[in-house]
Amino acid sequence: MRKTVKKNIKRYKFFFILLVVSFALMVYDFKLGMDSFRLTGVNMLEMLSILPPVFILLGLLDVWVDKALMIKLTGKGSGIKGAVIAFLLGSLAAGPLYAAFPIAGVMLKKESKFSNVIIFIGAWSTTKVPMLMFEASSMGLKFMLLRFLLNLPVIVLIALITEKALSEDEKQVIYENAEKMN
Repeated sequence: MRKTVKKNIKRYKFFFILLVVSFALMVYDFKLGMDSFRLTGVNMLEMLSILPPVFILLGLLDVWVDKALMIKLTGKGSGIKGAVIAFLLGSLAAGPLYAAFPIAGVMLKKESKFSNVIIFIGAWSTTKVPMLMFEASSMGLKFMLLRFLLNLPVIVLIALITEKALSEDEKQVIYENAEKMN
């Protein structure tokens, strides 16, 4: 029992720190502290509305997509095809960036090439189709195309640099941590 409490306190230490800071903020300026709590509540409700569907999709991805198929499509030998698939997965996704990380974890767990996982995250964060449509309608097609075309090589460059910068041992640790995900 005592170990579990200590483990949970350690796991949620940032939450507890933020809670203490929010209470201190309330003592300093009550309205500001209440605004902080209100904003935190709104953000938590937003996360709770997004995360369950993401975790359902994660479970389906984990169960339905065979590891051998994932390796074939996005693994070490997938080449440009794997990068394109990772890019499309990220671009066609919907939701905030924090929803991409559990999916990236499943991709790592199923032995997708590390650079393809980075491409997936980069595409999710910068080239999602709904965001592109919004940009085209509000800032013009020219702006949207220019930003999109500038993002493409940057995403690939970041993925390649990251892949090369990490040693095989470091990447192995990342894959092992992904394997431990529940």
